[in-house]
Amino acid sequence: MIKKLSELALLIPDAQIVGEDVEVSGIEHDSRKVTTKNLFVCMEGAHVDGHNFIPQATDKGAVAVLTTRKNFTPPENISALIVPDMLNALAVIVPYFYDYPSRKMRVIGITGTNGKTTTSYLLREIFTCAGFKVGLIGTIQNLIGEESFPVRNTTPNVIDLQKIFVEMLDKNIQVVVMEVSSHALAENRVAGVEFDTAIFTNLTQDHLDFHLTMENYLRAKAKLFDAVSRRGRKQNKHAVINVDDAASTEILKHCLCETITYGIKNPANLRGTELDIRSDGMTISLIPHFPISLKITGIFNVYNVLAAVGAATAEDINPEIIKRALENFKSVPGRFERIFSTAPFEVIVDYAHTPDGVKNVLETAAQIVKGKIITVVGCGGDRDHGKRAIMGKTASELSDILIITSDNPRTEDPEKILDDIEVGIGKKNHERIADRQAAIFRAIELAKAGDVVLILGKGHETYQILNTGKIHFDDREVALEAIKNVGGINNE
Repeated sequence: MIKKLSELALLIPDAQIVGEDVEVSGIEHDSRKVTTKNLFVCMEGAHVDGHNFIPQATDKGAVAVLTTRKNFTPPENISALIVPDMLNALAVIVPYFYDYPSRKMRVIGITGTNGKTTTSYLLREIFTCAGFKVGLIGTIQNLIGEESFPVRNTTPNVIDLQKIFVEMLDKNIQVVVMEVSSHALAENRVAGVEFDTAIFTNLTQDHLDFHLTMENYLRAKAKLFDAVSRRGRKQNKHAVINVDDAASTEILKHCLCETITYGIKNPANLRGTELDIRSDGMTISLIPHFPISLKITGIFNVYNVLAAVGAATAEDINPEIIKRALENFKSVPGRFERIFSTAPFEVIVDYAHTPDGVKNVLETAAQIVKGKIITVVGCGGDRDHGKRAIMGKTASELSDILIITSDNPRTEDPEKILDDIEVGIGKKNHERIADRQAAIFRAIELAKAGDVVLILGKGHETYQILNTGKIHFDDREVALEAIKNVGGINNE
């Protein structure tokens, strides 16, 4: 793809070119990835200023830089495109440069506090079963067909996202299922993406360090439904909405397209009834479609299944294919993931890191446990402080034994984070073990026959972020080691 710098400048009011009107072969914000004839984006962040990397970018072949600095003088033989606002400029320039690849595939966006990842994997299973080649963009990994790529953010920035779409298109992907975070919507990272179906799962407290208020958080989520409602190049636009969630009333106001509602409690187009939830799976009657027997379990997964069925229905997938795909679906890494062993108790790892997420997992455990619920939970550092006491209160009320520990403390003192969690616990008995490995070992040491040990917060993550940097840490590996320590063995 080749575009003249002047073509890009025409898209931005008050843009200015300094230097020659060069041809650009790509757009890059990471100087290490720059190649010949690239436009290098000089992002200015809290810790890094892209302008400092202009020499490295030009050494690798950049022919121009994108900047917001007025009166900027570029190095010799390099042009500059000066724009008033960087994020707004990228939102317009990047999709145009890559010829709007999302218009050539079906794109399903999923937003909500909880359930995005599981719903995305359920949909990937359904579309694959229906014979489509599927791409997935999400929290755990990006998938192009069966090929996996690591992720940094749930939703990539606008440059990386458009490049992923181009690569998917080049590899004949027909359907893209993607998690759409509130950060991405607020920062317009999904600019230029034409969505075909948008799913709303739920809204509970999270990310208030970024959004500041729940109203702002909801407003960000609603942007996805503004996007799917806009007229585009493609037909058959739908919104799939969980009407059991209180925020759905506001979300529905933004749905100027066909809607499919789902729920368990309230009247909806798609309902889950006759629920039978067990430790090894569950059965549901999906109204108006069919009864279904699943290998995953939990009320929260009933909602995820309903969301996936709603989106698949919107995309005209045959109900028999939907049923077959869902009944074959096994699990998502780190989402109510059972650690199989010969121990006489269950050990489950889950990504639950919000008050509602913790509540959902604990309520599911209560439905399947024969003995006690033993919970290990922490809260991330440098993130929403307001949810810490709420998570502590929820975990203490719904657990028989509670151990609070570190999650990803980042630059914060782990002991201070535990202090914040304890505010919600009050005087209820619990153990406080800042070392996460020691906390997991302690929980499994306490477990008796019939108990359920829940290890919450990190799920699929294979690292822990400390103030000294990132280290390898996998709750599943530590749990297995702890189980072996008390005489159990992995029997998966």
